[in-house]
Amino acid sequence: MAKLAVIPTPIGNLEDITLRAIRLLREADLILAEDTRTTGVLLKHFGINVRMESHHKFNEHQTVQKIAARIIGGESVALVSDAGTPAISDPGFLLVRECIRMGINVECLPGPTAFIPALVLSGLPNDRFCFEGFLPLKKGRQTRMKLLAVEERTIILYESPHRLRKTLEQLIEHFGADRQASVSRELTKLYEETTRASLAELLQYFQNKEPKGEIVIIINGYKL
Repeated sequence: MAKLAVIPTPIGNLEDITLRAIRLLREADLILAEDTRTTGVLLKHFGINVRMESHHKFNEHQTVQKIAARIIGGESVALVSDAGTPAISDPGFLLVRECIRMGINVECLPGPTAFIPALVLSGLPNDRFCFEGFLPLKKGRQTRMKLLAVEERTIILYESPHRLRKTLEQLIEHFGADRQASVSRELTKLYEETTRASLAELLQYFQNKEPKGEIVIIINGYKL
């Protein structure tokens, strides 16, 4: 039966892919990839030879209806992002929503995502947390930070390495220098690192060390 399969891919270590993910990738008629070059490395590693097309934030608005129509026409489509679970701070939501609207079977596999290991490794409370992903770059950024400053749950943010220092400075401004946090980078990879300290100490650490790799910031919630 034709369907959309949403398939998480490893965030670094290729051993983290599941047997089910490999099977569904092999069974697909088409793989939608955020970057076909990145996914091509994954497919080659596991000996998967399936046609790929690009599906990313710059074209997804224009392509979701055509893709849904192809699935209705009998094609099984697998959706992947460069790393992790599609639609979690990556393209995918629009296509999933359109397929649901059109009554298409959608199958989503459990699998890799960066914020779960970062949250556990932080040592901060994880019984209640809020995932914010990437903060707005400009409009609404300060407003969001003001709201998060009084959020009582543990907060999860994604950030790029070249913006990490500036973000830590802004967090100190709104959250206070002593708020406990952690920064995880290169999760599951050779140089994986999690640094736990106050926001001020984290800023000092990364002022003396160039941040590299994908970044997850975990921040302790506001305490009354």
